[in-house]
Amino acid sequence: MGEAVEIFYPNGFSKICNGTTKNQPPVEETRQFDSWYEEEIDEDLKWSFALKSVLYKGSSEYQDIALLDTKRFGKVLVIDGKMQSAEVDEFIYHECLIHPALLFHSNPKTVFIMGGGEGSAAREALRHKFIDEVVMCDIDEEVVNFCRRYLTVNRDAFCNKKLNLVINDAKAELEKRTEKFDIIVGDLADPAGPAGIFTHKEVFSSIYHTIRQVFKYVLAYTAHVPSFADTWGWVMV
Repeated sequence: MGEAVEIFYPNGFSKICNGTTKNQPPVEETRQFDSWYEEEIDEDLKWSFALKSVLYKGSSEYQDIALLDTKRFGKVLVIDGKMQSAEVDEFIYHECLIHPALLFHSNPKTVFIMGGGEGSAAREALRHKFIDEVVMCDIDEEVVNFCRRYLTVNRDAFCNKKLNLVINDAKAELEKRTEKFDIIVGDLADPAGPAGIFTHKEVFSSIYHTIRQVFKYVLAYTAHVPSFADTWGWVMV
């Protein structure tokens, strides 16, 4: 859905989370605002971000990965041309994804996160001290390693002894396991998706109505995420 336009000015990374540094100029040394990242919101609507620099561009076996330093939203993680989270407001998405379910449950001890490679969902789940184990299952080891290295806000979560990191297809992993989990979270691409007045029919409404055919109790809720330029939706069952 998203695409990069104009010219990117790679600037390298200033630090690695294992304590070593690369021989590349620090991010702070370059301030270039004549390049932009552009993402298509709809066929007649695009959302553009002024860039300070492109910190990383690469590809894994499954997807393209980019880390951009934007003027307005800080560091932005982009996968397959679509923004996944922005440094300044990703907490809105991930707090809404995790905390309602954990607060509604009477005694949650185990959490299974489908996807969630960047570590932010695990970070929020691990804020609940009564949680005994968080299993985070993502299919793309390269993305997980990339996020462990460069998304420093999640460094403590990745190092937490309660986190069990599994590299596998989340559906296949759940099907082969015999134990039950108190909370299962889908932190996947558009698991519920945009829920604005113009966008809710894309995926949000169909997911909501499909889930209602399976579960007795279904609750939809929304919040505005500025970097997504839309109201986002979640479904809890």
